[in-house]
Amino acid sequence: MKPSPPPTGLFDEIKRSLLHLKEMGCKSIPCSEKSLNILHAWKHGIRTTRPSMKSESLNDIRADLGDCRRCVLCEKRTHIVFGEGDPHARLVFVGEAPGYDEDQQGTPFVGEAGQLLTRIIQAIHLTREQVYICNVIKCRPPGNRNPEPLEIETCSPFLNRQIQAIRPEFICTLGKFASQTLLKQEIPISKLRGQFYDYHGIRLIPTFHPAYLLRNPEKKRAVWEDMKLLMNAYATGQG
Repeated sequence: MKPSPPPTGLFDEIKRSLLHLKEMGCKSIPCSEKSLNILHAWKHGIRTTRPSMKSESLNDIRADLGDCRRCVLCEKRTHIVFGEGDPHARLVFVGEAPGYDEDQQGTPFVGEAGQLLTRIIQAIHLTREQVYICNVIKCRPPGNRNPEPLEIETCSPFLNRQIQAIRPEFICTLGKFASQTLLKQEIPISKLRGQFYDYHGIRLIPTFHPAYLLRNPEKKRAVWEDMKLLMNAYATGQG
């Protein structure tokens, strides 16, 4: 009996990801025992259940993340901040990384910036329970510093898997790091915002991070313009 082949295009996607990680200076890649067993089966021609990325749930991803020790951020964190909200949400908000309050509670966007995000969500006639909220980085960088490139490369695959599990219609990236990570561009957020982009068939709109708005309240008008675009697209199903 012939072994089940891997999904079409999977090896090409793995190759592209590995080459990108190599270019970023990554010298090793964490891999779960389940994934290693599947690769071992393919190598030795053992029949396996064909893996399906669509069947992966948020609980599966959280279990794979485990008590993550994949980068240095594990050394000073209090809690991993995975994400929360509707696992079938039409809209996902993606931020940068947990802050102090999020690290203490293990929940995304619960500090002052989180309270502002809640008001933004309410302004577009939704609730936190109707959307999904997460970050690129799952552990707080010490002193709320910016994430390092290798930290983003190590952690962002879990974000990509979360998005793939939810399959939202819309993503709103909050700030520079979330926007540049998903769009793979280095354009400033001030130039990225104000329009929709395509992210693997999902409509993505970048805007300023709520923490930035607390320091620069004059930018709230620009965010409201972005939210009106999002609100209209959400209501009509068009980006």
